[in-house]
Amino acid sequence: MPVFHQNRSSIVRIIFACIFLAITGQLVHLQLLSPGYKAAADNNAVLRKVIYPDRGIIFDRNRKSLLENRLSNDLTVIPAEARGIDTIAFCALLNIDTAEYKKRMRDLIARNTSVKPGVFEALLSPAVYARLNENLYRFPGFSLVERSVRSYPYHTAAQVLGYIGEVDTAFLRRHAGEGYEQGDYTGMNGLERSYEKILMGQRGVVCYTRDNKNRIQGSYENGLYDTAAVAGRNLYTSIDVEVQQLAEKLLRNKIGSAVAIDPQTGGIIAMVSSPGYDPEMLTGKERRKHFAELLLDTAKPMYNRAIKGQYPPGSTFKPIMGLMALEQGLITPAYGYPCNGAYYNCGFRVRCEHAEAGHAATLQKALAKSCNSYFLQLYRMTLDNPVYGGAENGYKKWEEYVHAFGLGVKPGVDLPGADMANVPTLAKYNAALRGPVTGCNTLTLAIGQDRLTASPLQMANTMCIIANRGFYYEPHFVDSIENETAEDKGLLGQYRQLKQVTANRAACESVIEGMYDATQYGTAAAIKIPGTDYCAKTGTAQNPHGDNHSWFVCFAPRENPKIAIAVIVENAGFGSRWAGPIAGFMAEKYLNDSIPASRMAEVERIASADLIPAALRNWYRNREKPAAEPGTIFTGANTLVTGITASTFTAAEDQPQRTNLALSNEQPVLVNNSKKKKERSR
Repeated sequence: MPVFHQNRSSIVRIIFACIFLAITGQLVHLQLLSPGYKAAADNNAVLRKVIYPDRGIIFDRNRKSLLENRLSNDLTVIPAEARGIDTIAFCALLNIDTAEYKKRMRDLIARNTSVKPGVFEALLSPAVYARLNENLYRFPGFSLVERSVRSYPYHTAAQVLGYIGEVDTAFLRRHAGEGYEQGDYTGMNGLERSYEKILMGQRGVVCYTRDNKNRIQGSYENGLYDTAAVAGRNLYTSIDVEVQQLAEKLLRNKIGSAVAIDPQTGGIIAMVSSPGYDPEMLTGKERRKHFAELLLDTAKPMYNRAIKGQYPPGSTFKPIMGLMALEQGLITPAYGYPCNGAYYNCGFRVRCEHAEAGHAATLQKALAKSCNSYFLQLYRMTLDNPVYGGAENGYKKWEEYVHAFGLGVKPGVDLPGADMANVPTLAKYNAALRGPVTGCNTLTLAIGQDRLTASPLQMANTMCIIANRGFYYEPHFVDSIENETAEDKGLLGQYRQLKQVTANRAACESVIEGMYDATQYGTAAAIKIPGTDYCAKTGTAQNPHGDNHSWFVCFAPRENPKIAIAVIVENAGFGSRWAGPIAGFMAEKYLNDSIPASRMAEVERIASADLIPAALRNWYRNREKPAAEPGTIFTGANTLVTGITASTFTAAEDQPQRTNLALSNEQPVLVNNSKKKKERSR
């Protein structure tokens, strides 16, 4: 054979030998060295079961648990491992059809891919759990996972506590790197959201070996690779659950809000937004259905009016105007204004109900009687103060002072979503007025109207500032955290820092004197807190969309105050009629720990009063009602209040919307500059 052909034959042999060695080496690598097949084998033989921790408990100020944990079970699945199962038999265990089965699988794969576990059915009933536990070995890819869900022994404070829900892909993208996985639950709102990292705890894992029929045989490697779940830490709040429940009861069948704060710490004692809902509605299998119902409810039961509601403060703003004038040296407490029933100094008439001589002879009397003319004059004196060199500079000073009281500033409260409300800026006014700001074209800011708005939380905090004679602590719910760390102390540090607004204690005392007199002979005289001297200011805020809003702010006792309150009831008229009694009973309950039996009839009368606006009643009357629960309405009660049917709403329209509880001196104010009758705040 020629040499040429011999060389070519050798080359071919070498090539085939190399190919053979490469294939052999790859087989050796795959069979003996590659971790991929070992992992796949382990996945077939080892079941990795996630252990979800108990979330931390939230307690009130007396260590009563506002929410607790109860054990439940979820059915999870890895879709890639569930192929080829007997779907008919499986669906029979869950009482679903195969179409629903396929839909759930498609949704899980779209959200979480086919190789990661997802929740196929959450919160199994005991009967379904028992059936699955007995038969699950027949269905590879499926497993039962224990988790704790929330329960609410007092059925209260839903908008404060918040709720938990399963994370979705959007949440996982936003919180990548924070340790969340598909199937985890997280706080979605309220304190559950604000303190999620503290409440959530840490997942654990337990590994089991299983046979070729997917049956668990025992612990894998004697638990060498197991990790224990770590429970979340508890929160200790300033809430008084009994005051909270009372406030919710008093605001039943009303639109409004109430906030109570401890002035000495800034701790929030109660926060109510009505209508509300039972927090149990957002737990269990019916959670999605109830969530949709709440979102579609035109009364917005999930909307926390205490921190998001923006209302003209009305006459409850007058104490701030008085303090401002005193601090700037524009007046002394003895300053009087000759009001004869109206204010004319801007070329138009602004009505004041009081025309008797001497009702505004001093700041103290003007606050007690809530004289409009007096505080309108103070506002003009502030803007026209020659020290500032013009009304625009005076307005900037006024705006700065109002901001110092927390109005027009986003509250630092430990709840998500708090709004700053509105203190109109000079630039916006100049644009809207098409000319410079003057004391006359923004006059009604003095009495808490025009474009000035505030939330109930902000108004309660202004009472803390006045009650403390010039300082406050940022309002908050959480006083302490279980096993506090340095990071926790940093988180809570902002709520433990005193904030000074004014050092003029004498000015504060003058305003306090006037607010005390309001409870003795003034607009709040009909509202008493047994055994306690207190200070208050009523307000009736003009509402262009309907009847005026009823405001009441107060603190008690007068000396060494322990509670400051702001209450608003929408479309309820004078402040002393509805908001005042609600605030009075809240303070009485907190300070005296109980309300005498002789006064409970009045509590029940207020609680049973239906002040829901007619338009809203009509919506409830006409909406499609579930057959099982006709006439259900979500109110500020401890649980769902039922029995409010169309006939009830019709009857309610015939009932008087005013009472003779308080013989208030507050009356509408007439503004005659545009030849229209307007109600101004009193």
